[in-house]
Amino acid sequence: MIKFFQSFYGKLSITFLLLLLLLGLSQIFLTMESAADYIGEVDQKLNLTLARDMASELESAAADTLDLDEIGHRIHYMMVFNPKIEIYVLDADGKILAFFAEPGKEVKTDRVELAPIRKFLQGPDELPILGDDPRGSGRKKPFSAAAMSLGKLGAGYLYIVIGGKDYDSIAALLRENYIFATIVRGLALSVITAGVVGLILFFFLTRRIHSMAHVVSEFERGDYHRRVRTGSNDEIGQLARAFNRMADAIVANIEALKQTDDLRRELIANVSHDLRTPLASIQGYVETILMKEDRLHAQERQNFLQIILKDTERLSRLVHELFDLSKLEANQVTPEKESFSLSELAQDVVMKFQAKAVSLDVALKPSIDEGLPLVDGDIALIERALSNLIDNALDYTPAGGQVIVAVAHRNGGLRVSVRDTGVGIAAEDIDHIFDRYFRGRKKKSRNSSSTGLGLAIAQKIIKLHESKIFVHSNEGEGSVFYFDLQT
Repeated sequence: MIKFFQSFYGKLSITFLLLLLLLGLSQIFLTMESAADYIGEVDQKLNLTLARDMASELESAAADTLDLDEIGHRIHYMMVFNPKIEIYVLDADGKILAFFAEPGKEVKTDRVELAPIRKFLQGPDELPILGDDPRGSGRKKPFSAAAMSLGKLGAGYLYIVIGGKDYDSIAALLRENYIFATIVRGLALSVITAGVVGLILFFFLTRRIHSMAHVVSEFERGDYHRRVRTGSNDEIGQLARAFNRMADAIVANIEALKQTDDLRRELIANVSHDLRTPLASIQGYVETILMKEDRLHAQERQNFLQIILKDTERLSRLVHELFDLSKLEANQVTPEKESFSLSELAQDVVMKFQAKAVSLDVALKPSIDEGLPLVDGDIALIERALSNLIDNALDYTPAGGQVIVAVAHRNGGLRVSVRDTGVGIAAEDIDHIFDRYFRGRKKKSRNSSSTGLGLAIAQKIIKLHESKIFVHSNEGEGSVFYFDLQT
């Protein structure tokens, strides 16, 4: 039972039933009030001349003296035909001189307010007009009144309360008037029917929410394949689709985090290996020099120092590229953009790598269109990205191959491409070559000092220029890397 009251369906049902009950009671109260007013109006209209007709019968008994016994006898005779009335004889100030009603009834006041009586005698435009109930029932009642001569006491009034105490309660009203009793019963039946139908409808509506809550709970416990069924375009259907999209995004992020964690572990292993190898080499040669210092020839010492220098440069390059990539990924690098000639920059970078290309027996050639406009960008960062692409192409192109660096018009800007006739990229690697932690499943570079971070750095640099590096490659046929810059 407690679980029911804590559920959304339980809270909604209780709120609905309470509102329905309040509405029903309010409607019944208003109906009873209207019924009482209506019955009072009808009774007053039916008895509009009752007091006047009765007063003419009683005035003879009060001609010389106020004979209460005679008046009482005549009133008793009149009340046989209408036992629900209460008759009062009032003086000119409204003081009750005589009272006639059923036995056992007591008067709790000795005076009646005359203003409603005078309004009644003037000929009312609207009924009912309600007057005081001398028995102190706490509510005004319809009446009939007439001026009456009280003999030596002068003028007075005959005041007749219509309905009496039997109409003081709703229960009595229902007993006396079957029409309004039927209305109340019909209203109660309508409220009950509306309550039952509403609870059934709420059950079917909240069942979808309950099902959604179950799916969310299962998803929270680790069943990431659970999704909410969507079969409508209402707010619940929109919520279900929003949850499904969120669940898909969460699952995708979890998979990405898992992959990132795997790649991070792989990076740590690779970087550790890259650091350990040159450090071990440096340590070994330094120990050799120290142990054989007196027996080493000058040429051997020179060769050892050259190897140590080469390994030191490799370590420095690795640390430098890791530091640069970390700053790029942390958005700590802000391009200082300016207009420059991309064609001239490309030619300068090609010239910088000509010596390396010759040593590798690879033909490095520029292919630059004439009349190219200037582009906006950070010239130092663009040079770094282009250098990394050319360096990567030379490392993976065998002797006798060629690398072509091209700059041409494309899509309202300039396109830079680096095409090689190298070993190409394996199909399973092509989607990961720009990942920071990815080093490729088939490393075929002949440059043992490569850090494997060049492409990741180049992609980050080009992304800072609101562009992206694309690649097309067939294994064994070479690759082409390209990106666009706006003029």
